[in-house]
Amino acid sequence: MSRDRDQRDGKKGGDPGEGWEGFAEETSEGTLAPSPELEAALREAEASHDARVASRQGRDVAGDSARQELEAKLAEAERELAEAKDRHLRLAADFENARRRSIRDREEAALFGHQNVVKDLLPSVDNLERAIDHARQSGEGSQGGLLEGVELVLREMVSVLSRHGVEPIEAQGQPFDPALHEAMAQIEDGSVPANTVVQVFQRGYQLRGRLLRPARVVVSKPPAEAEPAANASS
Repeated sequence: MSRDRDQRDGKKGGDPGEGWEGFAEETSEGTLAPSPELEAALREAEASHDARVASRQGRDVAGDSARQELEAKLAEAERELAEAKDRHLRLAADFENARRRSIRDREEAALFGHQNVVKDLLPSVDNLERAIDHARQSGEGSQGGLLEGVELVLREMVSVLSRHGVEPIEAQGQPFDPALHEAMAQIEDGSVPANTVVQVFQRGYQLRGRLLRPARVVVSKPPAEAEPAANASS
């Protein structure tokens, strides 16, 4: 019975000498030689890895290029928007200026549109005033009715002009103002300060504050004997 068991063990384990010799032969060689299948698998894995790295790098480059292109388009759009805003502001300012000019022109036309007509009427007023002055100085009684009629016409004309904004410039006894007066001559007069209007040749007029014509006047100056004294005191 024990012999049968030994036989079974011998069959099951095999020859211990043969197994040891095979293991020793393998370890004495150092490394196992790779098989062709393993080498092919390694090459395929390396190629796949290189392909993935190249693909990733390509995607990164493409992404950078697309981002740069988008940034350039955004900058261009912002520049065009800024230019459009600037043009809009300029057009709005031009429109507002044009609107204001139009309003001012209409107002001036309403206020001063009849300026030339008024200026044409002023000589008639001058002639009426001269006729009245002449009649008063002549003192002829027969002209009393005529004088009254002329004075009536003059008052009516002055009233019409006043309703349209025409006002005479009061120059008599006023200091000479070159913006309102036109000096025709100078006379010595010690009774008034120098550069005082002492005589009005022709009345001046304004239309709503705008000069129609200056008053033609005579202006005073110090008497000749007073000039040295004035110079000495100065």
